Amino acid sequence: MNKLTQSTKPTKEKQVVRNWHLIDAKGKILGRMVPEIVKLVQGKHKTSYVPNMDIGDYIVVINASKVTISGKKSLSKVYTNYSGYPGGLKKINFADLLKKDPREVIKRAVSGMLAKNKFRDDRLNRVNVFANEEHSFKNKFTNK
Repeated sequence: MNKLTQSTKPTKEKQVVRNWHLIDAKGKILGRMVPEIVKLVQGKHKTSYVPNMDIGDYIVVINASKVTISGKKSLSKVYTNYSGYPGGLKKINFADLLKKDPREVIKRAVSGMLAKNKFRDDRLNRVNVFANEEHSFKNKFTNK
């Protein structure tokens, strides 16, 4: 009698199939949408998921400028950058960053939720965010 563990084959790098997912951010809450994106880009929705390989999919997020955030966080949520030099701390709140570059809001949220390991840069490169409905990956989707 065969045991299940003896007949299970490990996933090879050549066997990884990366699908494309289109996510419309219009009217969605940032904190509810980003975990879905992270799950897809890590590949945790696949039955062949293993933590030591990067088997995630490609993500295209459209309408990033229409993403919402709950409560009064649009004025109180602050993003910071520090250059390392004295006086090099820059702060910007959510509402201003959404006006300036709406793609950066989603990129920073996804980056903060991804694991800090060797796969992080490759996974972030597979997340493509667009402020409007127009995107350059229309040929990747058969239904859109």
